[in-house]
Amino acid sequence: MSAITTHVLDTVLGKPAAGIPVRLEKWEENVWAVVRESATDADGRCRDLAQNAGVGNYRMTFDTGTYLAHNGRTSIYPEITIAFSCDGKEHYHLPLLLSDNSYTTYRGC
Repeated sequence: MSAITTHVLDTVLGKPAAGIPVRLEKWEENVWAVVRESATDADGRCRDLAQNAGVGNYRMTFDTGTYLAHNGRTSIYPEITIAFSCDGKEHYHLPLLLSDNSYTTYRGC
């Protein structure tokens, strides 16, 4: 089984993005089923999304619009979704590098 984690870095401020709501979902029986809803901690990390994720297709959705609005900023991306396939064997750490009108993601360790 795989662990699924993330962290968000606010590249405009050069620091972790705390308090961003994150939803993890799995594709099951032709619908997205919620696995867990959480939020990034003070270090911008979300460690509690899934500890024992099985094989399948998943997606993480970040409520970036609320975070940016709370900080007096706007974006063309009110939310960001990262869809990925999980083999059920390895750790999936998917960071999000966020600015007001761009983002980057990658598979970390």
